[in-house]
Amino acid sequence: MRVLTGPLEALGAARGRLLPWAPVFLSVGIGLYFALRVEPGAGSLAAAGLVAVAATLAALRGPDLARVPATGLALVAGGLLLAAARTHLVSAPVLTFRYYGPVEGRIVDIDRSFSDQLRLTLDRVVLEDVAPDRTPARVRVALHGDQGFTDPQPGLTVILSGHLSPPEGPVEPGGFDFQRLAWFSRLGGVGYTRSPVLAIAPPEGGLPLMAFRMRRAISTAMQARMEGQPGAFAAALMTGDRSGVTQATNDALRGSNLSHLISISGLHMGLLTGFVFASCRYGLALFAPLALRLDTRKLAAFLALLAATFYLILAGPNVATRRAFVMAAVMLVAVLADRRAISLRSVAIAALIVLMLEPESLVEPGFQMSFGATVALIVAFKPWTKAQHRVPAVLRPVAMLLLSSMAAGFATAPIAAAHFNRIAEYGLLANFLAVPLMGIVVMPAGVVAALLSGVGLAGPALWVMEKGTWAILRVADWVAGLDGAVAAVPTPPPLTLPLMALGGLAVLIARPIPLRAAGGVATIAALALWASAERPALLVAGDGSIIGVMGETGRALSKPKGAGFVAKSWLEDDGDLAAQEDAFARPGLAGEKGALQTTVAGHPAWHFTGKGASARAASACAEDSLVILSTDWEGPVPPGCRIYDVAKLRDTGALAVYSTGDGLRVVSAKEVAGQRLWNTRPGRARDRRRAELQ
Repeated sequence: MRVLTGPLEALGAARGRLLPWAPVFLSVGIGLYFALRVEPGAGSLAAAGLVAVAATLAALRGPDLARVPATGLALVAGGLLLAAARTHLVSAPVLTFRYYGPVEGRIVDIDRSFSDQLRLTLDRVVLEDVAPDRTPARVRVALHGDQGFTDPQPGLTVILSGHLSPPEGPVEPGGFDFQRLAWFSRLGGVGYTRSPVLAIAPPEGGLPLMAFRMRRAISTAMQARMEGQPGAFAAALMTGDRSGVTQATNDALRGSNLSHLISISGLHMGLLTGFVFASCRYGLALFAPLALRLDTRKLAAFLALLAATFYLILAGPNVATRRAFVMAAVMLVAVLADRRAISLRSVAIAALIVLMLEPESLVEPGFQMSFGATVALIVAFKPWTKAQHRVPAVLRPVAMLLLSSMAAGFATAPIAAAHFNRIAEYGLLANFLAVPLMGIVVMPAGVVAALLSGVGLAGPALWVMEKGTWAILRVADWVAGLDGAVAAVPTPPPLTLPLMALGGLAVLIARPIPLRAAGGVATIAALALWASAERPALLVAGDGSIIGVMGETGRALSKPKGAGFVAKSWLEDDGDLAAQEDAFARPGLAGEKGALQTTVAGHPAWHFTGKGASARAASACAEDSLVILSTDWEGPVPPGCRIYDVAKLRDTGALAVYSTGDGLRVVSAKEVAGQRLWNTRPGRARDRRRAELQ
């Protein structure tokens, strides 16, 4: 037997088992693109293209020892090019000024806002005195005030008087980038209306809108038969319509680590296709003539694939549902092709398809949690299949459920904590109680109800489904209400999650012991990096309306209400569960309303708001002072005084101020985010002048 003498020879020998690493290398390239501070130009993209072509040729025609490294390099370069191409393909106009006036458009989505208000997404937008080539492809409007004059329906063309503004940047440097999310959603303006929404044209057709209307009709019918939050929860499971789910229910689900149950994802698609597959296969087995003549396994897989396709159409083409469908479809096609359905190769193929279609999903928590949980489950169940015979048959379902909950929980907990700044301490208990109800009661009853609805016999199945969703919500309320149910954690540094993901994948799927050991070291290093994360001594909102200073008891905020999303995000990023009102009551800021003062690293910092703010700020602007204004500064800036008025903040975005040995270090959101397509606003100055004249 020939002994392998080097790592390249070892890679070459393992080439057939390296498919699970293909999406990892593709993800590295996509991640590099999103980590850039400057949008790559034509020259940089051409260079990446040459690297991809040369590496591909080397992988196909080069020496055996170079083929695996060349394939990895080609995937990295291809991932960068793929993300860049996607960014340009979804390009659409974005508002560059604040707009108030008539807004006309067609309803394409209905959901709820952060403040629990009904919210409409419109396409075919028409704005007064705005040229069509500068009008956003889509806008999103939250409905305030008295409504009820029009029943919002998909495809309905409406008109309203609304306030619109460009999508806001991160609430703090390095924070969640809503501008990037809006760019890939082709959302060019967001705002609200206090005037009634009026219909001006009946609902239109088209397959997407027909599916949307069917979804809303089914959701309305289900909530009419199942009142309250159990009905809204059931409608969200079956149709993806979450507009009836209240903020209190969302908070309970989040606090018990059950929020994944309400978002149509791999779990729902897996339960649905699994139930259809098992029902068809075992149902056909009851008929001996058919069972002996047909391949019932393939027929059941085909019918399950049809059910998954219908579920995709019904639930809507959101990212999580599309991702879940791809994963289920890959596994069902594997059954049709006489391949192993559940394997790391199947997961790798599904990940490659999702990343090639929507590379931006890599930076979203849904993608990370879905594939992280799936990989962990496959790895965990490999030894289980060998050891399950040692467990009494009556205890195997319980043991399997416990194992799956632990594996998925350990894999997704760090991701959820990094994105949502909280760990559900009793999440394992909640999932242990709720997931069986979902798999044994709720989803089967939903499928049966769908099959019987055509003949008017869905009532009993809907009753069973309602009792199941009621029980799940009771579990969520109980677990979320336990003492210490939620532990808050601060936001990790940017490198933490990528380092943890690569380390975790090396531990789970790598075969060489040294590589697994390196993965363990990388994971520990990521946790150490997270533990040493430094939070800013002072945070400033992008419009100067609110500031927050870190003190011994936590961050003190400058106002008890208003700018709620910004305040909540700051506290969550600190790993702080306090409400805005409680944070306002903390020590750290002194002075009267509209003129607050604090000290950061020995330097005075002032925050002025309201009328006459600029005049009051003049006396505070001394040497080494930091002055924040929610209005425009008038007159020259005194030497040594750092002033950030609303005009300057509009260019810099939110600020984070750190205390250093040399004094203060001010970091802006624009500095961290860089110059990317989604945050670059051409013609900003011209449009600002135009807005001021309106």
